[in-house]
Amino acid sequence: MLIKCWGSRGSTPVSGRQYLRYGGDTTCIQVTAKSGENVIIDAGTGIRKLGQSLGSASTSCLVLTHAHFDHVAGFNFFKPLFQQGSVVEIQNSCFSGVTVEKILTTLMSPPLFPICPKDLKATIRFRTDLCGTFSIGSLTVETIPLNHPNGGFGFLFTEEGKRFVFLTDNELGFDHGQGTDFQDYLAFAGDADLLFHDAEFTPEEYKMRGGWGHSTYTSALDLALQSGAKRLGLFHLNQNRTDVQMDEIQAECRSRIRSAGSNLECFGVACNTAFIL
Repeated sequence: MLIKCWGSRGSTPVSGRQYLRYGGDTTCIQVTAKSGENVIIDAGTGIRKLGQSLGSASTSCLVLTHAHFDHVAGFNFFKPLFQQGSVVEIQNSCFSGVTVEKILTTLMSPPLFPICPKDLKATIRFRTDLCGTFSIGSLTVETIPLNHPNGGFGFLFTEEGKRFVFLTDNELGFDHGQGTDFQDYLAFAGDADLLFHDAEFTPEEYKMRGGWGHSTYTSALDLALQSGAKRLGLFHLNQNRTDVQMDEIQAECRSRIRSAGSNLECFGVACNTAFIL
């Protein structure tokens, strides 16, 4: 499978010279199966550029980790929605009792947006079967509840024995009442070839922000080390975290890994980076 990041920033998109290398767009990940299917995780502002990269008659499947605004803010600007011949299939799960169809329809309605869903040219299908464990082409997809306000889903993609685990907006060590515990995330991420995990806060920042729904980079690192993951991508980058500061966090994580005697590879996930499994 091919995994490409189109946005890794958390909470709100940012711009400026201090954010150029890691990027300022919010969450959007593209997973392309060897059988050709395109799966999109989240519709943050990064989905705009992803849409521009797709052909005029593309087929995509969109799944959401949750419906907080930074994860759906780019949906209205996804180019295939406006193209005749395109097909967009969308996971129609519920968040806080509201369906994804209702959430996205509301986003694309006056006075929030001038174009209504009935004006779109693509074929749009809302699917209720994209939950639990399911298949898309040659990909097997499993889900796990996230520890995050209003809930959400983490994803495990498996293809030909390779495992990609995506756990953003997940607060390790805090019970939001809808997630699960550390041991379950440990098993879910076990032996992952590639793990992206929420690393929003430094340990110092977390002292004032515990319960906000996000992990520290040290907690993400502990999960990766204990689970036997091969590569860890630090994700959901803090809105104020500059390129230089991310480099420093990355360097500290690598130092901790060396001290632990591990071969784990660790990096901050930047926009426009791709990984082949």
